[in-house]
Amino acid sequence: MSSPAVDSKSLPESFYTPFLSDIAKARLPSPIRSLFPLEATPGVLSLLAGKPNPTTFPFTSFSFTAQSPPTEDGHAASEDINLSLSGPELAAGLQYGPTGGMAPLVDWLYDLQRTVHGRERGEGWALSVGSGSQDLLSKAIVALLNPGDAVLVQSPVYAGVIPLFHSLKCEQIEVEADADGISTDSLRAILESWPADKAKPRVLYTIPYGGNPTGATATLARRREVLKLAREHNFLIMEDDPYFYLFYGTDRVPSYFALECADASCAGHPVGRVLRFDSISKILSAGMRIGFASGPAPLLRAIDLHTACANLQPASLTQVIAHALLAAWGINGFLAHTRGVSDFYRTKRDVFEDAMQRHLNGLAEWVQPQSGLFFWFKLLIPGADDSASIVRTQAFERGVLALPGTVFLPNGRATAYVRAAFSLLSPEEVDEALKRLRNTILDARAAAV
Repeated sequence: MSSPAVDSKSLPESFYTPFLSDIAKARLPSPIRSLFPLEATPGVLSLLAGKPNPTTFPFTSFSFTAQSPPTEDGHAASEDINLSLSGPELAAGLQYGPTGGMAPLVDWLYDLQRTVHGRERGEGWALSVGSGSQDLLSKAIVALLNPGDAVLVQSPVYAGVIPLFHSLKCEQIEVEADADGISTDSLRAILESWPADKAKPRVLYTIPYGGNPTGATATLARRREVLKLAREHNFLIMEDDPYFYLFYGTDRVPSYFALECADASCAGHPVGRVLRFDSISKILSAGMRIGFASGPAPLLRAIDLHTACANLQPASLTQVIAHALLAAWGINGFLAHTRGVSDFYRTKRDVFEDAMQRHLNGLAEWVQPQSGLFFWFKLLIPGADDSASIVRTQAFERGVLALPGTVFLPNGRATAYVRAAFSLLSPEEVDEALKRLRNTILDARAAAV
């Protein structure tokens, strides 16, 4: 998947000081956790941490069964694999662990980023595991933004990030997006017309694959232009990419994390403007709450300092369970699994769109999503530009639940758009849900006459 690296060097650590928030600069390291690595020094007897004695833990072993990854021709494997945790591996999973993640899992994820994104370890970037990518994302926002700061936000945007910016009273500057992803025309216009007496935004937040809620994937040309603008106007890119492995096409566009290091358009420019967020929620388990961030080492240190004083670390047990499976699969097995997951959701998407064609043709407009789990469609109701009351009240009364588009717009303005998830329902349930939605729209159109 990765491309050969171009001749580039990393930005110096001092570059990131102006990007860090006052909180991040003032945060002190944990007096205990900062010394954890010294416990591994040969011959040292540690009286440091108040770790519970593992002999008091009642668990002696964990065993679980998992699917083998699909075969090279895409067929399901004939047998599951049986895995177990015991001894030192289980003991590590039951004890306090490193702030940024258990070493075996972190090492495996470094290898994944090398394989998929072409980023070699030791090139000025770091990786940390968190309790889901949302956990890491929220800590990164606190590390990079002061209250009242302006932040560039792809719009429409993931509804879960809006409260994070809002809680810091950030000025969310909406950057338009369309079927090709974030609009670089919109981004350039915002930056070039920015008031001279006001500090420009230091951060752009974007979801480049299967943008939630639109399902749009940013094209290569758009990504290159965003990177160019980041260098021209000196901002960092928060690449939130939970749907990277749910891409339905065959011609995969490189991530920002890969492009800034491997693309010819970036040759000669220092690397280090991308802070990337990945998640296993959509591909292994949502309940395990494991995500990982990759990017400039000073920014990852700021995130880890936050973790050390907030929740200490991501859960050790779920990390060792995840690592046991990933190590058994290997990188190639993991990628084969993600291709199988992508194929599964591509079929779900097609079933949903077929039902939309049957029931909503002429009543709604949409663009087929290229990644992710959602359809983003506009209700065609004369004189109505607000889907909220229709979706929240009328559709729900008919027994169908979706999200009005207003919740994905940072300024909360009215919109005729709706987001519908296609990940769970059976074909029969999809057909019935869209039939109910059709009747809701027909009633609203009749009332509008």
